[in-house]
Amino acid sequence: MLRLFGHYISKTFLLLGVLELFLFYGCLLGAHIVRSGLNLKFLEQSVGSEIHSSAVLYALLVSSSMIAMGLYQRGLQGAAALLVRLGVSFFLASMAMSLVFYALPGLFLGRGVFGLAMLFSLVGILLLRAVFFHFAGVESRKHRVLVLGTGVNAARIASMEEHSPHQLGFTVVSYVNLEEGHSIIPEDRKIELTGSLLDLVFELEVNEIVIAVDDRRKGLPVDDILDCKMSGIVIFDLLTFFEKETSRVNIDLLHPSWIYYSPGFNVGVIGQNGKRLLDIIVSVVMIMMFSPFFVIVTLLSLIGSLGRHPVFYHQARVGQNGRIFRVHKFRSMKPDAESDGVARWATSNDTRVTVLGNFIRKTRLDELPQLFNVLKGDMTLVGPRPERPEFVLELEKQIPYYRERHRVKPGVTGWAQLRYQYGSSLEDAKQKLQYDLYYVKNANLFLDLVILLETVEIVLMGKGAR
Repeated sequence: MLRLFGHYISKTFLLLGVLELFLFYGCLLGAHIVRSGLNLKFLEQSVGSEIHSSAVLYALLVSSSMIAMGLYQRGLQGAAALLVRLGVSFFLASMAMSLVFYALPGLFLGRGVFGLAMLFSLVGILLLRAVFFHFAGVESRKHRVLVLGTGVNAARIASMEEHSPHQLGFTVVSYVNLEEGHSIIPEDRKIELTGSLLDLVFELEVNEIVIAVDDRRKGLPVDDILDCKMSGIVIFDLLTFFEKETSRVNIDLLHPSWIYYSPGFNVGVIGQNGKRLLDIIVSVVMIMMFSPFFVIVTLLSLIGSLGRHPVFYHQARVGQNGRIFRVHKFRSMKPDAESDGVARWATSNDTRVTVLGNFIRKTRLDELPQLFNVLKGDMTLVGPRPERPEFVLELEKQIPYYRERHRVKPGVTGWAQLRYQYGSSLEDAKQKLQYDLYYVKNANLFLDLVILLETVEIVLMGKGAR
């Protein structure tokens, strides 16, 4: 993994992304050559022309569309999933290119050139990925990790290996027994440290060491660990290792001292102003772009209720630093959904949801009015989901560190919404908090852009809506 702007990215997929970026650039130039009758002098004559600008733009838009469809994430299984996502990616890139052609006519590409570029890109991606992953292999893409410890904490890593083997970027070479007492790790997976830890690391070709002993005050080979660190081996404490590999902060392991000394939890003035500028620009563009949907949903809502029920609903939510604000949404539930005055989470197949409400929830159209909350400054495009005050009061009592998610503005979309299903229970709220804390710790414009791109997949695939 590579830490870029506070966010961990797979080096393997970063390399793949760069290779495919150059591939797309070459595919567009190749399409021009084919359309010019295989005239190789064409490229010499086109130096400095708009052709290369179009190729760069094409490569960036296709790559961005592939990021949005999750094509650079671990755990993408099966050729069918790859082809479906590629198809949607190319469709999104085509729409984006069409808008560019309209705004910048000088970059216009003929249908023949554009079609050939898409065909070459599709074939090129399939061939490149087949060759790339053949030589890279599954295990070669994973870090070799040595875990110090065989107790409860070490068993957390073993459990993660067991339940999510295909989505992990590491493989545990062995567990080193340093603790007296009950050992949870099976005998065939653990070893005794009889000599130098550094010699063992070189013998096992280890890239990373994770300190996962239950009690660091007993038997931890401090000098050996220092030797490994000074020799270039990466050392992680258990909580940081979990953060890197799962993109969340494990609150079962979280303690105040880790927050004190861990990097992050700091967004500078430039970052705050840049985020606000992004909120305003994107919100205005989206309101203009989706204005027909505002009209359509409004009309359908009025027709469905015969004009007797309100189109919008306005509900109190908890914002930054605990400030209460009113969120705006299209009404998707019956007006008497909470006539008894008891706040409830939405559940799967919720009978309170109307027919139209079910559709706009699946397509996320019900959340479009939140763009006005973003413009006002109550919300931001990317941040933790705003919760109702009734839920927050209860969750703060039962889940440690829950109030820390309110250190930043709530968002229309967020890291937790991308990584976890819709929350409708205490356990769901706990799991989502771990992703929210990861965002609060690593919040920056780079991560915001990643989340916005991946949100496109969530909306198109209808994931997580209720």
